[in-house]
Amino acid sequence: MSQPYDNDNVFAKILRGEIPAIKLFEDDHTLAIMDIMPRGDGHCLVIPKAPSRNILDIDLKDLQNVMATVQRLGRAVVKAFEADGLTISQFSEPAGGQVIFHTHFHVLPRFEGVELKPHSGDMADQAVLQEQAVKIKAALGGA
Repeated sequence: MSQPYDNDNVFAKILRGEIPAIKLFEDDHTLAIMDIMPRGDGHCLVIPKAPSRNILDIDLKDLQNVMATVQRLGRAVVKAFEADGLTISQFSEPAGGQVIFHTHFHVLPRFEGVELKPHSGDMADQAVLQEQAVKIKAALGGA
């Protein structure tokens, strides 16, 4: 394990403004964005601004900041989509299912009887993601 952090991962590039993202929330320590390959409506991601590969090496203070944003986003997506529940996922290292090696948490509103879509690798329609982002941002105003 103990691989070095890769400054050229996609989330590092998003944080540097080299790759666009649909931003939902940002503070001094975290960034929340729409997942471009969502497994369901309202699927978003929370990432720390400080570099770390995953939960195994993230600084505790950075993890605390990320979890505060995860909770805030979770409340907002449940409200925005009138969801029945919430799934929070974090994958660490290849054997744990991690593909992008910058710590990130998936925040997924869930609905009774509705399974998550498989991770297909297909990008979602940007207009649909933008519409969903508007709903989440509106809910964040009261979250």
